[in-house]
Amino acid sequence: MPVDLTMRVSKLGRHCDGVATVDGTDNHDNQKQHFVPYALPGELVRVRTVGKRARLLDVLKPSKDRVNPFCTHFGQCGGCTAQHLHSGPYRIWKRGMVQTALANRGLDVEVDDLIDAHGDGRRRVTLHVRFTRGRVLAGFMQAHSRELIDLEICPILTPALHDAPQIARILAAPFAAGTQQLDIAMTATPDGLDCDIRDCGNIGYDTHVALAERTEQCDIARVSIDGIVALERRKPVLSIGNLRVPLPPACFLQATNLGEETLARLVLAGIGNAKKIADLFCGVGPFALRLAPDTAIYAADSNQAAIAALSEAIRHGKDLKPVTTEVRDLFRNPLYRDDLKPFDVVIFNPARAGAEAQATELAASTVPVVICVSCDPASLARDAALLVAGGYRFERAMPVDQFKYSPHVETVAVFRRN
Repeated sequence: MPVDLTMRVSKLGRHCDGVATVDGTDNHDNQKQHFVPYALPGELVRVRTVGKRARLLDVLKPSKDRVNPFCTHFGQCGGCTAQHLHSGPYRIWKRGMVQTALANRGLDVEVDDLIDAHGDGRRRVTLHVRFTRGRVLAGFMQAHSRELIDLEICPILTPALHDAPQIARILAAPFAAGTQQLDIAMTATPDGLDCDIRDCGNIGYDTHVALAERTEQCDIARVSIDGIVALERRKPVLSIGNLRVPLPPACFLQATNLGEETLARLVLAGIGNAKKIADLFCGVGPFALRLAPDTAIYAADSNQAAIAALSEAIRHGKDLKPVTTEVRDLFRNPLYRDDLKPFDVVIFNPARAGAEAQATELAASTVPVVICVSCDPASLARDAALLVAGGYRFERAMPVDQFKYSPHVETVAVFRRN
C-alpha cells in the first residue's frame, strides 16, 4: 500500500533518481533507501512510496542546483531524466557513472572531464504511434507507464526533426485500419528524412498508394517498411571524412553529428603511427572511412547491409590504403589471438552489452594498442578488467555526452601493452 513520507535526498543514482531516506535516519542504511525521480541531493521532499520506488509529491526544501526544465513534458516523458539539474553537477554526475563503474571493477584510471557532444541535437528518433478513437497519436511513452504522450515537438532533436511527431502522424494514418499501434524511426540526413515504419502488419495496394502521397507531401527522402525500402525519392547519403556512404534503411548512426565527430577525433588521436588497424563492430565506417586515406584497415561487423554500404563507399573512394571488409558475428566468432597478430591497433565499438568474447581474445593478444568505444559504463568496466588482467595498461577514459539529459554516456577508453 502506498505510504506518504518526508525524506532527505543524499545523492543521485544511476538513472538520476534521488537516493532518499526518511528524514533523520541513517543515509547508509540500504534497507531504508528509496529512489525518487526528479529529486536532487540535499533536498527535503514529500514522496509517495511503493516498495523502494517513490513518486515525488513536493519539494519542501529545493537544492541550489535545481533549475527549471526547458521541456513542458519533463517529468512525464520517459526520455530525459536530468533537465532539472544545473550543468555543473550534471557533468559531475555523468562523469561519476563512468568512475563508479570502473572503480567497482578495481580499475584505477583517471576519467577525463565530460565532453559535451549534443551539438544541434539528436539526428535520429523512434516515435511510438497509437490509433485511438479516430485520432493518431505520436510521441514517447510516459515514465514508468504504458501511456503515450502525444507530442508536438521534442526540443532535444536536431532542427531537421522539428516536425517529426506531425510527420509520423501523417505517415501512419494509412495504416490505421490494419493495426492499433506501430513505431516510426526517423533519421535526419543531408538528403532529407529517412523513415522506417515498423510493426505495421500486412500492407495492401491502397495503403501503398496513400503512403506514397504522404511521402511526397512531407518531402521524405525514403520510407522503409520493417527495413525494406518501400519508396525512395532520394537516396540518403552521409559524408564521412572525404567519402560518401549510401545509408542502408534503419541504419544505426551515433545519436548526434557532433557525437560521431567527437568519438572519431578521440579514436584517431589514440592510434599514433599505426600501419594496420582492425575496426571491429565497424557499422557503416565512422572510424574506418576516416582512417582509410592513411592506414590499411580491416573492418568487420555482423550487419550485412552496413558492410555493403561501407564497401561501396570504399569502391568509389580515391587514393585510399587497402581496406578489407567482412561480415562477421564478433560476439560468437571474435577475431582470435592469432588473427589479431598483424594489427598495430584494434578499435572495437560494440553494442550496449559490450564485447566480452572479443575482449578475452584481445587480452591474450600482442596488439600494442586497443581502443574501446562503449555506450555502457558497466560493460566497459567488465571488458576493461579483462584487458588489464591480460597485461594492458588502462591509459585513459574519456566520457562523451551525446545523449544529453539522459543516463546514457559514451566512453572512449585507450589501452596499451605494458
